[in-house]
Amino acid sequence: MKKILVATDASEYSRQALKSALKLARKFHSEVELLFVLYTPLMYDGTLLDGDVISQDLAKKRGEQVLQTTLEGIDVTDVTLTKKILSGKPANVILQEIENENIDLVVMGSHGYGAIASAILGSVSLRVLHGAKCSVLIAR
Repeated sequence: MKKILVATDASEYSRQALKSALKLARKFHSEVELLFVLYTPLMYDGTLLDGDVISQDLAKKRGEQVLQTTLEGIDVTDVTLTKKILSGKPANVILQEIENENIDLVVMGSHGYGAIASAILGSVSLRVLHGAKCSVLIAR
């Protein structure tokens, strides 16, 4: 196991996922990629369909805040950690990143909605779990 991807939304569940990934990374001498996907709905000519304009600077700033919040108070020493901010539909971007970066394991937090709510809400974790070509660990 060389590369572990941790998808984050800065929730406590994501922070727990990072802690779990770091334990595994230390044990197997793996790299960890911490990824935040800024959800961007369909756009036309740089403008959201509802008329809001997306600022790349604002998007980058928001992504950096999420990564910083996720890392706050967590020891990442002795682990190679890279941070990425990408935009798009989170599940699709995560699945593409698995392919592009030859990820061996994805670690994600679960919001604990349960089977019925997940079916209604369309959980990103569930979509990644079913679409990934590598192992996926859902941390609580």
